[in-house]
Amino acid sequence: MPVEAFQGALERAAERCGVEPCFWDIFGHEHRASTAALQALIAALGVRSDSVESLETDLAEREREDWTRVLDAAIVVTPENGTAAVPVALPEAEWQATARFRVTFESGEILDLERPLAGHPVERRAVIEGVPWVRILVPLPVGDVLGYHQIQVEFGARKASACLITTPAHAWQPGALANDGKMAGFAVALYGLRSARNWGVGDFTDLRRICGWAARELGVGFLAVNPLHAINNRRPYNTSPYLPISIFFQNSLYLDVEAIEEWGDCGRARRLFAGEKTQSELHLLRESPEVEYERVFELKTRFLKLLFEEFLKRHWSKHTARDLEFRRFLDEAGELSSRFGLYCALNEYLHDRDANLWIWTNWPQEYQDPASAQSREFASTHWRSVLFYQWTAWQTTVQLDAAQKHAKEVGLLLGLYHDLALATDRFGSDIWAHREFFASGCRVGSPPDDFSPQGQDWGFPPPNTRRHREDGYHLFRESIRRTCQFGGALRIDHVMRFFRLYWIPDGMDATQGAYVRDRAEDLVRIVALESVRNQVLVVGEDLGTVEPYIREMLGKFGILSYRLFYFERQGDGGYRLPAEYPRQALVSSTTHDLPTLTGFWHGTDIEARYAAGVLDENGRNAQWADRTRDKQRMLEALERSGILPASFHEDATNSKELTGPVHDAIIAFLASTPSMLMVLNQEDLTLEPNQQNLPGTTSQYPNWGRKMLFTLEQLDVDERARELSRHMRAELRRASRVS
Repeated sequence: MPVEAFQGALERAAERCGVEPCFWDIFGHEHRASTAALQALIAALGVRSDSVESLETDLAEREREDWTRVLDAAIVVTPENGTAAVPVALPEAEWQATARFRVTFESGEILDLERPLAGHPVERRAVIEGVPWVRILVPLPVGDVLGYHQIQVEFGARKASACLITTPAHAWQPGALANDGKMAGFAVALYGLRSARNWGVGDFTDLRRICGWAARELGVGFLAVNPLHAINNRRPYNTSPYLPISIFFQNSLYLDVEAIEEWGDCGRARRLFAGEKTQSELHLLRESPEVEYERVFELKTRFLKLLFEEFLKRHWSKHTARDLEFRRFLDEAGELSSRFGLYCALNEYLHDRDANLWIWTNWPQEYQDPASAQSREFASTHWRSVLFYQWTAWQTTVQLDAAQKHAKEVGLLLGLYHDLALATDRFGSDIWAHREFFASGCRVGSPPDDFSPQGQDWGFPPPNTRRHREDGYHLFRESIRRTCQFGGALRIDHVMRFFRLYWIPDGMDATQGAYVRDRAEDLVRIVALESVRNQVLVVGEDLGTVEPYIREMLGKFGILSYRLFYFERQGDGGYRLPAEYPRQALVSSTTHDLPTLTGFWHGTDIEARYAAGVLDENGRNAQWADRTRDKQRMLEALERSGILPASFHEDATNSKELTGPVHDAIIAFLASTPSMLMVLNQEDLTLEPNQQNLPGTTSQYPNWGRKMLFTLEQLDVDERARELSRHMRAELRRASRVS
């Protein structure tokens, strides 16, 4: 067959599988995926692509399966006036049948009813193996009950069941933001909080303290934190909060060990803690300019194991209130918890016996499958070790829940604002435990742009959308719920993932990938459901090239856009004025991956990239030229908005120093936008030049390790800290106007 014919068949198959054969980059250039790339992507989606015949055979079989199952594996719908339109597929010849439906709601209540299938709207038609089929929309009176239910249908000889997910039309938004209400927040890196009592890394008790300070001294309505997901806590490669080993559980590094109930009963732990060796180590960890992840994690784990032994002795299987509370956690978390505990226990056990075993893909083959006989045997014989990691996961939820309650009590209207990472480490717990929910043979990344001319390879596998749907989106909805259940707001990193992701075939570089679509409306509706259930405001991080329909759908469902001062530009490159910002959005000056305001003005990020070898001399000079131009445009926007006088312009543009008036003007600029939320980052409060993460680097830069300039104690007594907070409180008042 001619190459052109095969390529055409391949592109048609790609379209049916959700692969976009071409896309336009930010430079306006069209990119078409190669034949090899399309073949690899289609194969990763479970369709053979070596010939036209194999393509047509597999696609026909997939279509036959989808239609003849009668009900979609997962039906996600927003009822209108108490009625849900449920799609039912059937041969046209059976259209006159009467169907019996049963809906089993989450509560256990059951709705039984009969419905004639004729006369309902036709959603789609198809011919399957020569037989005409139709997919009709059958209205069912489910009422206003939202949640995850089961539906069954039976007519003639056909029976089917599915997960029925009924969702709200709109994500939750607090009443305080109605009638043009606005709210400001303060963002911190929890790991970087310094205090006289923590163990060298910010913990959940520090989080409670900074919430009280932010409410009292800054007058904000929420406190934003970095993703708190479990990570490996190993520098320099395994400390990114955006590359967790599990998105379902928090990092035990953040536990305040001394606040755990067993501390008071465990004499061994308290004696060890009081010893000179431990106190000396704690002093060094607190005084270290950067977070010493491995040392802190090892120290905390040593004490946590002592407290766990105390828990087993006093509570386990003794039907105490604490025993019952832990068992409720285990029952609710189910397999997520048992497999997470098993992964952590195996990881510790195997690494202790072979120091070269760092990742599960190098484990003995029998342990690479969580369901293998050997893995099950290990879980049985090492049950204490597995249970220990489940117990620490429980303790993180206990302390995080207490932190959220405290945040609300001290006056933060929303409390905590959490962050859900896009990625999961390909060598982590989630992929080991739930491998079938990830596509093999590909990695996620981004196409070439002005920041990364060769594109970006993020190194983790994309989701297997078909498998997630067959499971009723269970893991997806758990990832949302478990991230937002202890907060009042949620940021979803790279929210465009709901719509499409850039897949890179194994063996190819980031310039050779293509976009693969997901079932966006299903996912957004589920987010809205979890938002309403947990009373959590949702923000979608929509930076980069965003097609208009994406923001339209997010806006329709009440998910806020995420707008950064640096990126909000007009067609000529100038900065937008405050009135041009959208109402349904969060605004901020920067993020962890971008320069602070001081760093932007000083060019600290440019020099850091140059020192790390990410930029050569030509690149450095080009970025400085761009920076000078951007500073001028920034000042022009501040002048046009009436926040800075024109007399400031020339001197400030040519200066490498960020003056107080310019810094304050940028904060005031953002505060004056109509957007619902504004966030001030900790580095922009304390005028620090260094950002938390320098993309494209590992050991060349102290990523995710920088500590806050002031300790929590100094925030209340240091005159400079007090002056900065008083001054910024006045600026933040512009962004805080609640109903």
